Amino acid sequence: MVNQTNDNLPVIGAALPIESVEHLRDWLFDKDRDLELQDFVRPQVLESDWQEIVARYEKLLDGYQGRVGIHGLFFGLDMSVADPEVQAIVQKRYLQGLGVCEALGATQMVVHSPFTLWHHGNFDNGGWLKDHLFECCHTVLAPVVKRAENIGCELVIENIQDVDPYERVRLAESFDSNLVRVSIDTGHAQWAHKATGAPPVDYFLKAAGKHLAHVHLQDADGFADRHWLPGSGTILWPAFFEALRDHADKPRLVVEVLGKYHADIPACVARFEAEGLAQ
Repeated sequence: MVNQTNDNLPVIGAALPIESVEHLRDWLFDKDRDLELQDFVRPQVLESDWQEIVARYEKLLDGYQGRVGIHGLFFGLDMSVADPEVQAIVQKRYLQGLGVCEALGATQMVVHSPFTLWHHGNFDNGGWLKDHLFECCHTVLAPVVKRAENIGCELVIENIQDVDPYERVRLAESFDSNLVRVSIDTGHAQWAHKATGAPPVDYFLKAAGKHLAHVHLQDADGFADRHWLPGSGTILWPAFFEALRDHADKPRLVVEVLGKYHADIPACVARFEAEGLAQ
């Protein structure tokens, strides 16, 4: 792998709720690190006076020049759902998330992939399933993509149970919009690699290529969705960063770990810098 000077290393940010943003504010500001706000992933927040949270962020991030995004609601939310009444609920939640993005000036929202291990084993079992899944995704997301385009906010589709790293890319491409792209969660990819026979993490990155706009950096052991600090699990990080350099074009890079590890994120990134991988 070609050595890079520190100035040329990719800059890593974090995915955090507001209390952790307050704690890590100086570190985030020192390089205008990518920031993903995670306060808006529960329906209770979206149905409440979330403008108060936005007002707090406006003060907290005054002077910040980095890229801001949010994680959209995801628990129980399936963009490939077929029931029209449930589709309306999913649309509502995504549109509420984009309303938050517009109020914040955020330019990216993370949503979850619909692909599962069951899909992977059955897409060629009859030949109708993939077309049906894509059709349902388009029905659900058509007004969401239009709204995203109107406010200049990217939708990035994060791998969850994905086995084939190309399927999510094909889904993103099918919308024919430069604001529908893909996200990689490294821990999810590692789980899929170890538990389902999916390719290793760097292959997910190669598959995404120019479509990659966002990465959740977390480590795992392949058994569960650990959300450990990078370097604490079994991911081969030098291979990941080499693939990042060779195949991607400055995606947002955010450490997404359990809350008890948030205070340790700067030290984790400092270790990457000492290894010549990132800063």
